[in-house]
This record gives sequence, structure tokens and C-alpha cells, in this order.
Amino acid sequence: MIRVALAEDFELLREDMIESITQYEDIEVIGAFSTGKEIVAFVEDGNIPDVILMDIAMETNDAGVLAAGQIHEMNKEINIIYLTAYENDALILQSMEKGAVDYIIKDVSIEVIIGKIRDAYNNKIVLDPKINTRLMKEYSRLRTSERSLLFFIHNVGDLTKTEKILVRYLLDGMTNREIANLRHVELVTIKTQIKNLLKKFGCSRKKEMVAMIHSLGIDKLFIFEKEN
Repeated sequence: MIRVALAEDFELLREDMIESITQYEDIEVIGAFSTGKEIVAFVEDGNIPDVILMDIAMETNDAGVLAAGQIHEMNKEINIIYLTAYENDALILQSMEKGAVDYIIKDVSIEVIIGKIRDAYNNKIVLDPKINTRLMKEYSRLRTSERSLLFFIHNVGDLTKTEKILVRYLLDGMTNREIANLRHVELVTIKTQIKNLLKKFGCSRKKEMVAMIHSLGIDKLFIFEKEN
């Protein structure tokens, strides 16, 4: 028998799933709970389900994710499957990082859920193609951001004081003409300095460089006492 525990805060759905799952002779439901804290306590008491169907949003929006992390720390042999209405890419990645083996959207049929339970029990994990694509997309985005951050930080260390000041002015939305007037230099000088600055950061336009600095959250690297 495959021992299954269920965490789902919507009572009608929880009862319907229990009734549907128990119709299958090779699966038994050994516990059903409405909060992440309850299912964590269930495992802490020594109950070891083979598979847990875990809702994500229960007493809090990430209660299931937190519960999965705690359970995974206690017993890595328990297979956790998220059963949720959420399809947010970042949330999917965060959820899977907490030791879950699968992620199912709630509108699937009971046959699909049963198949996922059996696959998890037999260590035959095949993510839904849509979920797998989203995971890979989000992972790729994060890796790209990480590389960009390291690249930017490395290049910031090579900037001259004048170039750092120039970046600050650009972050503040100043035009080339405004910067030239403030620094009491020719406009062509500022244009040349910006051109060299963009080369260092691998950008082709000022807006691109500014957007990347904002997105990477490294604006504070360019805080300084402004010139008079």
C-alpha cells in the first residue's frame, strides 16, 4: 500500500480528494490536514507517509513551501508533491527547491494525481512538460542575472572616480547636456566618457546600462557626495 498524507485548507476539496484517492486499492490516506503546521506535527510524531500532497497557500501564502522544507529536513525519503492553483514561475522554482519531487496544478483529473502518486512512490519522477519548461526558464533567468551581477560588480571595481560619478548622474536621469553643464566641460567630452563607460559594461545604450543596474539592485554602489 502507498501511504499518502494530504494538506489542503479547502475542506470540500480535501474531503473530495480523500474519497477519490481511497477508491484505489493500492493507496491509503493516513492523514489529512488543513494547515502546514499540522502536517509538520504529524511527521514529527513519527508518522511517515510515502507521499504527501501539499497545498501551497494554507494558513499563509507559502505555508506549504515552509512545511515541505521542514519535512524534507526531517525525512528526505518522503516524496512531496505540490497540488496547487498557483502557476507563478518564481514560486514554482522556490517550491521545488524545498525538496518536492513534483508540482501539479489543481485542475488536473484524479487519474493524473493517482499516476503522479504512483510515480513518486516508484521514484519515477516526470515533471509535467509545462512545469518543466517554466522551471528551466526561471533557472536560466536567475543564472543570467547572477552572471550579470558578477560582471557588473567586477567592472565597477575598475571604474575611475569620474566614471562612478557619471554613472550616478545617469541613474538620476540627467541628460548629457545637464551633466556637461554641471561638470563645466564640453558636451563632446561627456559623450566620449559615456561611450567608454558603456563599453566597460558591455552595453550599447545608456538606458540599457541604467536598467541593468536597477534590476540587479546595485544602485548603492554609486552613492557618493555630489560635486558642487
